Amino acid sequence: MREERVIALAGALQAARLVRAIATRGSADPASTAASLATVFKIDAENAADVFGGIPQLRLGLETLVEQVDSSRRDTVLTRLLIAVMRLERMAARRRDLMSSLREGIEAIAAAKPPIAADSREVIEALAKLYSATLSTLRPRILVEGDPRFLNDAQNVDRIRALLLAAIRATVLWRQLGGSQLRLFFRHRQYAMMARGLLAQCTLSGS
Repeated sequence: MREERVIALAGALQAARLVRAIATRGSADPASTAASLATVFKIDAENAADVFGGIPQLRLGLETLVEQVDSSRRDTVLTRLLIAVMRLERMAARRRDLMSSLREGIEAIAAAKPPIAADSREVIEALAKLYSATLSTLRPRILVEGDPRFLNDAQNVDRIRALLLAAIRATVLWRQLGGSQLRLFFRHRQYAMMARGLLAQCTLSGS
């Protein structure tokens, strides 16, 4: 169970880091972006790793988890973003109507024929609209810090909203597995050690 919490936390961090990349550089790793967006549609999965398509798909998130524990490499803006995501998830969890709308919206996007890749322009636009109609109505909103040149670009805004939805999905899973901010505060070094072990597995598998 603890390892699964680490996997879910890495998933939230991966999506948040991708948001930061788009906000500050205008681009993000395509493979990691596709992996994170795909998790939005895996509402029912057998285990945490299955949600993310396997541990190798979470390399960026696991690396980020390790870096966030190392004070010399920690991104304080990313930390604030993760906390904001966790707070938003808690507010959303208290709104059954909103969570129901989210699920119905995700299922409607997934039902599109023919099947479209999770990182396609059409899906990203649909996810962004769903985020705006649901999670974005809660207060306080998540404020994404970055370069105005990139934050004022409509396509970047859509990608950021879609990835925030992925971050919320990972956070929901983390909570379901027993995760809490208090537990994270006291066990963050232990989580980082487990993340290193999972990264080693990626290396051994040649991923």
